[in-house]
Amino acid sequence: MVKLLDQIKHPHDLKGLDSEELGKIGEEIRQEILATVSKNGGHLASNLGTVELTIALHYVFDLPRDKLIWDVGHQSYSHKLLTGRKDRFHTLRQYEGVSGFPKRDESPYDTFDSGHSGTSISAALGMAEARRIRGKEGKMVAIIGDGSMTAGLAFEGLNQAGHIDQDLIVVLNDNEMSISHNVGALSSYLNRLMTGQFVNRFRDEMKDFLETIPSIGKSALRFVKKAEESLKGFLMPGLLFEELGMKYIGPINGHRLDHLIENFQNINKLRGPFLVHVITKKGKGYEPAEKNPALFHSVPPFDIETGEIKKSETPSPPSYTEVFGETLCQLASQNSKVIAITAAMQSGTGLEQFSEKFPDRFYDIGIAEQHAVTFAAGLALEGMKPVVAIYSTFLQRAYDQVLLDVCLQNLPVVFALDRGGLVGEDGPTHHGAFDFSYLRHIPNLTVMVPKDEEEFRHMIKTAVDCPTPIAFRYPKSKGVGVKRDGDLIPIDIGKGELLREGKDALILAIGSTVYPALHAAERLEKFGIDVAVINSRFLKPIDKDLISHWAAKTGFVLTVEENARMGGFGSAVLELFQEEGLCNISTRILGIPDHFIEHGPLSLLRKKCGIDEHGIVEEIKKILGNKG
Repeated sequence: MVKLLDQIKHPHDLKGLDSEELGKIGEEIRQEILATVSKNGGHLASNLGTVELTIALHYVFDLPRDKLIWDVGHQSYSHKLLTGRKDRFHTLRQYEGVSGFPKRDESPYDTFDSGHSGTSISAALGMAEARRIRGKEGKMVAIIGDGSMTAGLAFEGLNQAGHIDQDLIVVLNDNEMSISHNVGALSSYLNRLMTGQFVNRFRDEMKDFLETIPSIGKSALRFVKKAEESLKGFLMPGLLFEELGMKYIGPINGHRLDHLIENFQNINKLRGPFLVHVITKKGKGYEPAEKNPALFHSVPPFDIETGEIKKSETPSPPSYTEVFGETLCQLASQNSKVIAITAAMQSGTGLEQFSEKFPDRFYDIGIAEQHAVTFAAGLALEGMKPVVAIYSTFLQRAYDQVLLDVCLQNLPVVFALDRGGLVGEDGPTHHGAFDFSYLRHIPNLTVMVPKDEEEFRHMIKTAVDCPTPIAFRYPKSKGVGVKRDGDLIPIDIGKGELLREGKDALILAIGSTVYPALHAAERLEKFGIDVAVINSRFLKPIDKDLISHWAAKTGFVLTVEENARMGGFGSAVLELFQEEGLCNISTRILGIPDHFIEHGPLSLLRKKCGIDEHGIVEEIKKILGNKG
C-alpha cells in the first residue's frame, strides 16, 4: 500500500493536500518514528508530541527561504521526514546515517546545528537581522520547548528581539515537561499575579457577589475556583511576553492542525516579533510514551507492542551513572553537608534515588548550567559540600563560572561529569570530548578519571573529602564488571597505579582506555614486545615520579585518552617531560583527532579514533617495530 508520506519529497508537496490528507500524513509520521526508534533507539516522546506542529509549519511557511530553527533539535524527526529524508530515515542515528539532530551538512532545510538548549531564539534573531541588513525576504521561526525557556540564553534572545522589534516568530512548544520536571520562576510569576492586590480584591468582591445569588451562587463559586488555575496557565502568560516586547498569540492546541495552520497563516502576513504559545503532549499517540515521557525521552530499542525496553539476555554490570547515584547516597547518609545539584537531568545523572532519600538536599535548577555552578559556590561558602552532577558537554556552558566562581576562590565544589568521552549515537553536540582540555589548565582544580566502577566509588569518596575544587569524569556506558564491595577509601591525590611492568615501552592510559591498554599489552607480548602499563587515575595533578621513572626506564611512551588530543592528557605528559628534562623520550599521543566526531556505535567511533585495543597495538608496533 502506497503511503501519502512516500510522496512528500519537499515541503511544497504538502500544500496541495486537504485537511484529511494532512491528518493522514501525521498518522504515517508517527508510525515511521515508532518503527525506526524502536529499532535504533532515539528521542521518542518529544518527537511524537510535535508531529502536527511540524506539519503546520511546513505547510504554511515557504521553506527553505523561510527558516525553521529547532531548539535542542531532538524533536526534529518529523521535520526530517518532510524534507526529503524519508527513504534514509531507517538509518537514524546510525554511523553515516541520518543524524538525530538538525545538521546543516545533511540538508538545506536544517538551518542551525543544535543539540544544547536555549540557542534557537538568539540564532533566529541573528539570521533575521542579517536578512534585514541585506534586504532579503523570509521569515525566521524559532521552535523552543518550555523546558528550554529556563535557559538564560533564551531570555537574552527574547529581550533583544522585543527591543529591536525584529520580524521574528518564536513558537513556544509547551508540553509542561522537559526531561525533568520544570522548575523556576515562571510559575511563581503567575502565582504572584493571581495573589496580587488587584486580583485578590477582585476575587474577594466576586466571591461576596456570587454568594448573594440565590440557588446558583455556590455552584458558580465552585466553578470560579476551578477556573482559577486555568486562568494562570491560559490567560496570564501573555503578560510576561508582552512586557518583553513580543506579541503573544495563544495558547493553541498543538494537535489541532486546522487551528495551527490558520494561526500561522495569519501571523505569516504580519511583521514584528511574535510568540506563539502551543500546547502539546509528549508521547502523543503512543500510550507508553504518554504515560512515561521521561523514560521515552531518549530510549534504547524497545518493543512497540508492550513498550518494554529490549534487554540483553546476559546480566550486565551497572552503568557508571548508577554507581554514582548509589555511592553519593551512601556518602550523603554519612555526611549531612553533601548536596546534589543537577540542571534538568535528574534521571540522566542518576540522582532519582538521592532526590527521594534527601529531598531537602537535592536541587534541580532547570536548564541553567551557569547558575548551577555559582549556586554551588554559594553553598560551599557557607559550609556545605555541593556535588554538581552534569553532562560533560553541558558543563562547557559554565566554563566561566567554574573558573572564577569556584576555582579562583578555591571552594570545595565537586563536579561529577557524566557522559565523559564519546557518547555514541547522539553525536558531536553530545560527545564529552573536550573536558580534559578545558579543565586541566584551571588552577586549584583536581581532575580524576576512573578505570572501572570500583575505582570510581573510591574517587567519589575522595572528591567528597577533598577541601578544594575537584572533578571526576566518567563514561556513558556499563562498568567493566569488577567486584564492588568494602569500605570507601580515599585515593591519594595525584597518585597513579602501575598495572604492569615492562622494558620495551610504556603505555600511559587514563579512564576508559586503561583496560584496552592492558589487553593490548597482552597481545603485544605475543610479538615479543614487553610493555609496561600505568593507570594514571589523575589528569591533574599527574604522578610525576611514577611516570618519569618508567618513561626513563623504557624510553618509549604512548599516551591514550578518550579526549581531544590537543591540550589533553598527552599534552600534560609532554609538559612533564619538558619540565623533567626527559625530552629525549620518544612519545606518541593517541586521542580524539582534531575534528568533530560523528554519531555512531561507541565501539566503532573508538576504533575510528584509534583508541581501542587494536589501535593501541598498532601504534606500539609502529613505535618499536614488530619484534616477532
